[in-house]
Amino acid sequence: MHFVHRIFALFLLAAFSALALAQAQKAPSTYKPSVGQEGKDVVWVPTPQALVDKMLDMAKVTPSDFVMDLGSGDGRTVITAAKRGVRAMGIEYNPDMVELSKQNARKEDVTDRAQFMKADLFQTDFSKATVITMFLLPDINLRLRPKILELKPGTRVVSNTFTMGDWKADETGSPENCEGSWCTALLWIVPAKVAGTHKLPQGELTLKQEFQMLSGTLRAEGKTVPVEGRVRGEEVSIKAGGREYRGKVNGKALELR
Repeated sequence: MHFVHRIFALFLLAAFSALALAQAQKAPSTYKPSVGQEGKDVVWVPTPQALVDKMLDMAKVTPSDFVMDLGSGDGRTVITAAKRGVRAMGIEYNPDMVELSKQNARKEDVTDRAQFMKADLFQTDFSKATVITMFLLPDINLRLRPKILELKPGTRVVSNTFTMGDWKADETGSPENCEGSWCTALLWIVPAKVAGTHKLPQGELTLKQEFQMLSGTLRAEGKTVPVEGRVRGEEVSIKAGGREYRGKVNGKALELR
């Protein structure tokens, strides 16, 4: 009889332990991040919600986009995108922040569109993103810049406050109702690569390219005139000999009209 009681007691203990573990897993985390806490590459400072909205507005996100937020912190940018019907993923190195973000997504009922992954920014594949958002330091932006420039032309990149060095932003903006130091959004459009010589109906166009800015020459009918222009994604505009031409990169070919 004592043996039976002991087995029953052990069974109850195991059952209560399993129940306690399940409840602990479902219970909300008590983890609370603090502004300025150390991270792998940067300290954590949350982007004001007004600027989150502005960054997504400037990138013109739609439900057909896939947003990747680099250094996603508490998940607010990913969750805001998801609430707009957009698929979004946050990349965050701090596992506590990742779990907090997942809880925040559950609270907002957007877990079907908002995902979070513990990962190193420098070892993460961004190639599926159509929009990238970030609030990183200038030196981190510069380290990521070569990788970003290899993304599909037209990919939109939006940064809170910090620049990409000599790759000048295509657009800068600030929301009216933002308070504090972190209230400037900078937008870049990944440019197609068009440097080189192109045989066109307009003549022989030779281009040099520095990020989205173009310079070069157009040779036609025995005359050579200087060219200046820019690339916005796959869209190209140039001025040559008092005329303006617009076109698009089609694969590797440049078409102007």
